[in-house]
Amino acid sequence: MTLTEIAYAKINLALHVRSRREDGYHDLETLFAFVDAGDTLSARIADEDRLTTVGEFADGIENPFDNLVAKALGALSRPQGLDITLEKNLPVAAGMGGGSADAGAAFRIVERLHGLPDDWPERAAKLGADVPSCVRSEMAIGYGTGTELKPIENDLEGAPVLLLNPRITLSTAAVFKAWDMRDRGPLPAGTAREIAEDGRNDLLAPAIAQCAQIAEVLDELRHDSAWKVEMSGSGATCFALYSTTSARDDAARRIASERPEWWQMSGNLR
Repeated sequence: MTLTEIAYAKINLALHVRSRREDGYHDLETLFAFVDAGDTLSARIADEDRLTTVGEFADGIENPFDNLVAKALGALSRPQGLDITLEKNLPVAAGMGGGSADAGAAFRIVERLHGLPDDWPERAAKLGADVPSCVRSEMAIGYGTGTELKPIENDLEGAPVLLLNPRITLSTAAVFKAWDMRDRGPLPAGTAREIAEDGRNDLLAPAIAQCAQIAEVLDELRHDSAWKVEMSGSGATCFALYSTTSARDDAARRIASERPEWWQMSGNLR
């Protein structure tokens, strides 16, 4: 028997950085959303845990036995091992929580076989700030470092989305370090769509300072009929939300023709 889980790409529809904490982390307010595509994990019961990484971005994982899938398995005791093949379709260090999404998918595989312990959110948080949200991969507002989650009604389910990345990796720590420490205010109130429309990404400027191509990606996405264009997380991936699938697909074809060197992925919000 093979169990398969999609590690859904995470995007931040808005990301407000409020303060730098004494522990070196940052207090955030963010609206997490998830795309119905991403990496793929395939698992079989085995005598011990094993991990094989394949796919376009497999080479971006320097030590597959030290990545978040392996750490997720190590955080969850089980009577049997799992032999997992990770198909790495998402760029590494790209602002989509790829490693966190992979860990979340590993949690769901274990849940299907054995259930999860009551303290799974705490175990997930120890692996990374995005991991708790990626376990359920459901739209939510994140507070603190992103681990404190508040449900929100998802009025954007099914919204067509296009993701673009100039194939440049960015260090999350470096982008946060370059943030100017200016509190520009809290996440707006309202529906998920209203938060997306009125929110911002406070890491955009420091990210562009380190990767000027992000501005080019955003400009390309603004050429078409998207109602929301923004960078996700700490970059360099940017996204656009559209009112119709045809509008998204038209934009995807145009950009693929004009900028074939960029990575792109089309999908819909979960």
